[in-house]
Amino acid sequence: MSELEANVPYRNSALRVEERVDDLIGRMILEEKAGMMFHDLIFAGPDGTLAGAIPQFDFPSSEEVIRQKLMNHFNLLGPISDARAAARWYNTVQREARKTRLGIPVTISSDPRNHFTDNVGTSFSAGVFSQWPEMLGLAALRSADLVERFGHIARQEYLAVGIRLALHPQVDLATEPRWARLNAGFGEDADLSSELVAAYIHGFQNGAVLNEHSVSTMTKHFPGGGPQKDGEDPHFVYGREQIYPGNNFGYHLKPFQAAIDAGGAQIMPYYGMPVGTKYEEVGFAFNKALMTGLLREEMGFQGIVCTDWGLLTDKKILGQDMPARAWGLEHLDRSERLLRILDAGCDQLGGESCVELLVQLVEAGRVSIDRLDQSVKRLLSAKFLLGLFDNPFVDEEAAAGIVGNSQFSAMGYDAQCRSYTLLTNRQSCLPLKPTSKSQLGETKTLKVYVEGIPIYIVQARGMTVVAAPEDAEVALLRLKTPFEPRPGPFEALFHTGSLEFSPEEKIRQSRIYDTVPIVIVDIYADRPPVVPEIIEAATAVLISYGSTGDAFLDIVLGISAPEGQLPFDIPSSMDAIRQSKSDTPFDTENPLFRFGHGLRYGMQEV
Repeated sequence: MSELEANVPYRNSALRVEERVDDLIGRMILEEKAGMMFHDLIFAGPDGTLAGAIPQFDFPSSEEVIRQKLMNHFNLLGPISDARAAARWYNTVQREARKTRLGIPVTISSDPRNHFTDNVGTSFSAGVFSQWPEMLGLAALRSADLVERFGHIARQEYLAVGIRLALHPQVDLATEPRWARLNAGFGEDADLSSELVAAYIHGFQNGAVLNEHSVSTMTKHFPGGGPQKDGEDPHFVYGREQIYPGNNFGYHLKPFQAAIDAGGAQIMPYYGMPVGTKYEEVGFAFNKALMTGLLREEMGFQGIVCTDWGLLTDKKILGQDMPARAWGLEHLDRSERLLRILDAGCDQLGGESCVELLVQLVEAGRVSIDRLDQSVKRLLSAKFLLGLFDNPFVDEEAAAGIVGNSQFSAMGYDAQCRSYTLLTNRQSCLPLKPTSKSQLGETKTLKVYVEGIPIYIVQARGMTVVAAPEDAEVALLRLKTPFEPRPGPFEALFHTGSLEFSPEEKIRQSRIYDTVPIVIVDIYADRPPVVPEIIEAATAVLISYGSTGDAFLDIVLGISAPEGQLPFDIPSSMDAIRQSKSDTPFDTENPLFRFGHGLRYGMQEV
């Protein structure tokens, strides 16, 4: 950066954001404007260095995308296991950005990092961050104050390592129980989701207006990804259709309107294409009536619209061929797809780095500079409001003391425990006592058969772990909601299909219920499990939404008590799901448990 550039108006923090944006955009050349409109993955190199090219993701080096492609929005891929190294890497990235002609700082974004899911396509394991239940668990606790507190804590951890944009919250409604991504939302009820998303945004953004202490939020997936046909996901061609057999399109918009009203800075449309509505049957990001007509003009959103990842270019993910998700427009070439996205009103293309394609379209007269300026102004405004031009660097030493500190971690653990939902508790068998007195007054330890729990943590609680159900007084089973595995390495990460266990697994489990006097089951519910046989046979059944084995044992032993209420109905059968309307809440016939169900210790079952 030259001495002249160091004193230009856009560097003057005393000026209004609008003045700084106008000055900077007047200095930008076409390539710099085009670079701002792409938002792709980035990887951290070892020990805080820049990453080289990543062939398995078909991705160039960090230096190339920053210095040659002039991009400055990146989604950090992969878990963070060392906060100090992550902060060092972030500072290295910003120093690299300062070497560009105008020194425009980089905005680093991230999928959720404070929960249990580890899916390269949607979120990451917590690593060194404080670990909370998934969003369904926060919804189960029905506390907007807790959700806002979570946002404040996660915001501080993000800021410490330089993450300034959250590619969340997800507010898709759980009206189709089979859909693979329900765990990242707030459940089935639009009103509850609306209340909680406002709190979430205020926590992450440090209020309703972006400032230097904010992490900007990107609410997704507009206009609601819940009503997927057959519960399939539009990452894949067989899941591209969203259907509305109950004419409930508007129901799914409620949380997005709440996010807009709360000051949510960005919105992401989903891949799917609406079928059977008044809208054109093309992917949402290509749909002008939805992006401009509905989102901007009717709902009043004036912020940034960033597409979901990979709408233009065919790629490989984890070695699996993934066609561009240009649903309904597969016949168009990349240029025509890009034109449709810009015409629809989107500001930025996620998961793409084809800056030269946009430059060519402008040079050919097919896209105007004025159209680019509309989006670039929004993108620059966010950078200025976040304070990135004035102080883009973080304190590397402080990061290690902030991320995952004991206070934050304790609060996350407490939420894991309290979010448990107690479905049944026959004979008030919970909480358990790990020891008892024999007739001779001797201490007797409980003999326990376990599945899904590390043996050593059970032993540490004073119980004796046995190898076979026949030798047990109590069985503790931690299960996961069933799903049907898919073949591709990326595809396999999406849990979809049937929500009931196979006949073979039901028989295996039944032997345990028939053999052990007391069987306590915990089912991790990333989707609503269809398990009437477990409800009938087990002594007690708990639902969890992302928790450690220690949290489960704290609940079982009464060290903590379950407070969660179901964030969705628990269906009684797969037939009931197949016969229900995918866009309609609480529509499965005779559910096993209703939204809001949740027993407390000492409460008598009805």
